[in-house]
Amino acid sequence: MREVTVAASAGFCFGVDRAVKMVYNELEKNSKVATLGPIIHNQDVVDDMKSRGARVIESVDELAPDEIVVIRSHGVGRDVYEQIEAKGNRMIDATCPFVSKIHRIVAEKTKEGYLVLIAGDVNHPEIQGIIGHCDQNYYVFKDNFELKHLFEKNDNFLGKKLAFVAQTTYNIVVWEECLKVIPKNDPDIVIFDTICNATDTRQSDAAELAKSSDIMIVVGGRHSSNTVKLYEVCSRYCKTYHIENSDELSSLKLPCAGRIGITAGASTPAYIIKEVQTTMTENVNLTANSDEEIDFAQALDESFKKYIQERKSRVSLSV
Repeated sequence: MREVTVAASAGFCFGVDRAVKMVYNELEKNSKVATLGPIIHNQDVVDDMKSRGARVIESVDELAPDEIVVIRSHGVGRDVYEQIEAKGNRMIDATCPFVSKIHRIVAEKTKEGYLVLIAGDVNHPEIQGIIGHCDQNYYVFKDNFELKHLFEKNDNFLGKKLAFVAQTTYNIVVWEECLKVIPKNDPDIVIFDTICNATDTRQSDAAELAKSSDIMIVVGGRHSSNTVKLYEVCSRYCKTYHIENSDELSSLKLPCAGRIGITAGASTPAYIIKEVQTTMTENVNLTANSDEEIDFAQALDESFKKYIQERKSRVSLSV
């Protein structure tokens, strides 16, 4: 009998849940809302907010005079706050508290004369926000190899005051490798543990589930950093697939598997995880006696089609 198991920590984290609820609360008041960038890296949620009247803007200059601007969970640099203040629009700051903590750390250490070294993806909005609190006194490195190269290239690092932080969704295994590169027992070096506890738990749970599964389904946005890292973690232990929602299952041909695990990124709402679980369970039951590949395009039954139709016509979004 095949089993479909969902990781206990899959889905919305505290910071994302908080940010999403802030936007929906304003929309329920019929407020004119503009989010500075997509509120989270999940297109289903973003599209639902747009259908309720929210706008997604890329710069403060795009704000209409009567709009409330929402700072997304990834956070922004100091200059953006200054631009909003100058514009005069009301602001709701939905920056994740764990990200705000990093902002405070790097701002404080920069004032104390430290060079800030940041582990993460330089193109990710969270990292861009962190950079905006460092007064240009920083370096970003993506992994232990880049960090090692930084030390080799910059002999003057030794003897300088260095402060290390990591993106809240940074890969824990890679961070541990980075720590091995940083000189030990140097009083001028301080290391802050800034990877979110939810990230740690989610990655650990995903790894344990992947170890006991034949295949893993990782659900989350294509541009979601923490979802991509979950995919990387699971891929170490079994065949893994990254999808955004249950609709994408129809294009997959999954190998015959006795144990199927499901996990999801921090920007994936509960209803999408449930849809994937339901779809996988229904189709697994349909093919329980088959030794062939599971062709979901052919195996979709009427109940699944009805489920998808209900989702498309859903009036309220459950998170």
